[in-house]
Amino acid sequence: MANHKSAEKRIRSSHTKYLRNRYQLKTCRTFIKKVSKLTDKTAAEQLLPKVFSMLDKLAAKNIVHKNKSANSKAKLTKYVNRLTATVA
Repeated sequence: MANHKSAEKRIRSSHTKYLRNRYQLKTCRTFIKKVSKLTDKTAAEQLLPKVFSMLDKLAAKNIVHKNKSANSKAKLTKYVNRLTATVA
């Protein structure tokens, strides 16, 4: 248990940051899954910049490692480039 007021505040603030980080990471993972399940190239290309932005923000805040972010972006780009555009 915390013996000082500052330690109690640190526990509260670190837990809040932990929850925010988990939420942002989970949201990003959900969008990555959405992109990887798409079969339409144009829809995937529209969603890709949003996912890239999320990954960049997570890497900048050290929520994920910068190499993991780069690797995820490379995989998604490779996947989207292999898709064929469907004519509606």
